Amino acid sequence: MTTQEFQNAILKWFCVSGRNNLPWQKNISAYSVWVSEIMLQQTRVNTVIPYFERFTRRFPDVRELSNASIDEVLHYWTGLGYYARARNLHRTAIIVANQLGGCFPSDIDTLITLPGIGRSTAGAIRSIAFKKPGAILDGNVKRVLSRFAAIEGWPGHTRPLKNLWSIAEELTPLRNTDSFSQAMMDLGATVCISQPKCNLCPITTGCKAYLSGTQQKYPGKKPKISLPVKTTHFLMIYNKKLGYLLRKNKSQGIWGGLWVFPQISKIQELDLVLQELGLKSIESRAFAANRHTFSHYHLDYVPILIHAKELKGQTTRKTCGERWYNPKTPVSLGMPAPVVSLLEQLNN
Repeated sequence: MTTQEFQNAILKWFCVSGRNNLPWQKNISAYSVWVSEIMLQQTRVNTVIPYFERFTRRFPDVRELSNASIDEVLHYWTGLGYYARARNLHRTAIIVANQLGGCFPSDIDTLITLPGIGRSTAGAIRSIAFKKPGAILDGNVKRVLSRFAAIEGWPGHTRPLKNLWSIAEELTPLRNTDSFSQAMMDLGATVCISQPKCNLCPITTGCKAYLSGTQQKYPGKKPKISLPVKTTHFLMIYNKKLGYLLRKNKSQGIWGGLWVFPQISKIQELDLVLQELGLKSIESRAFAANRHTFSHYHLDYVPILIHAKELKGQTTRKTCGERWYNPKTPVSLGMPAPVVSLLEQLNN
């Protein structure tokens, strides 16, 4: 199968079987492509759709996003995970709005200098929004090309990744780049899946994995590692007058910039925390332990509900990194999914 035959087959398939009703395909702009591509990183389309719709209703363009507080941006991201994506989104919006006149650049080299925009996202913005040649290589496209060219090894490793980029750039057309990029992502998402539907694929005549019956061999599996386990206690400190105490994490690291319950590693630290806050426990109750898994470790946490009152003669402490939160009158704060879930349980 020649490069031209590959391109024609992909574009012909897209006209009949491609997706054309996704929310970011309406009124296409560099902004909508950018937001959707960032959200779709390591996240499924069906999960992203409602988040994208809520996010773009609140932040319809890059200037609205740049003018928002990071707390509000993280609030609209809550539940999508990988929160560095949202922080980078906000940083890029500020740069584009204030330094680039509110317009996204169309060249790859400039795009990849913006926070959170890698080579594939830059290619998607260039090809879909600006209709200029730009190769893409998201997870779905990696799967298609790994099978098509029988590329050995896990695509996260340097050598197979380099080979895949070379193939992606060679196959990317000079025209109809928007349809081609979307078609490649759609093919990987709907046909060239874990259990591939090869009978629906337009490029089987040139697919090395299909022709050799080795579809399951590609792409190579990610090396398995045993994730370490960390433990903590979530202190759900409740005061009848004030609500639940939340603390804001530092901007970097796990759950960076998000509001969380105070945490302690040992239950013996509880009295000291309350004393520092000017509070005294009236009663407390531990909930069942839960596990939240990050990319590189498991977090086992035990939520503890503490009804607390103010100590006599003391004013309850409140620093700039702390606030009392009432679930019955919520405000726009970014919180990780476990905290949101616990607050919903407490509110009910």
